[in-house]
Amino acid sequence: MATQAKKSKKTRKVVQQGQAHIFAWFNNTIVSITDETGAVLTWASWWSSWFKGARESTPYAAQITTENATSKAKTLHGLEEVDVYIKWIWVGREQAIRGLLSAWVDIRGIYDITPVPHNGCRKKKQRRM
Repeated sequence: MATQAKKSKKTRKVVQQGQAHIFAWFNNTIVSITDETGAVLTWASWWSSWFKGARESTPYAAQITTENATSKAKTLHGLEEVDVYIKWIWVGREQAIRGLLSAWVDIRGIYDITPVPHNGCRKKKQRRM
């Protein structure tokens, strides 16, 4: 008979300082809470907050999604301070930051990492006559 090895319980990483990556797009808001190295601790989107249809791209959905991700990170990992990295321009940006504040997490800094084109696309060739 083969002996079975006991599985050890998974230990939770205690992280007091982390990063909140907010991706606010036209029809979705995705929030990822990471540690300082960038390893994801928790995440949330409109689907995990049970918003469907036209309500998934509203500022209220962005706020509730951020509150859900942050409260999960606080209870599981002991998160207290975050740096906020926001990508894209949409209506949920400000409400997502307010969601972080309502979840009682200290914000160390807010950074906008929206990609900006430097020169744009190449123009089309003119038609020959």
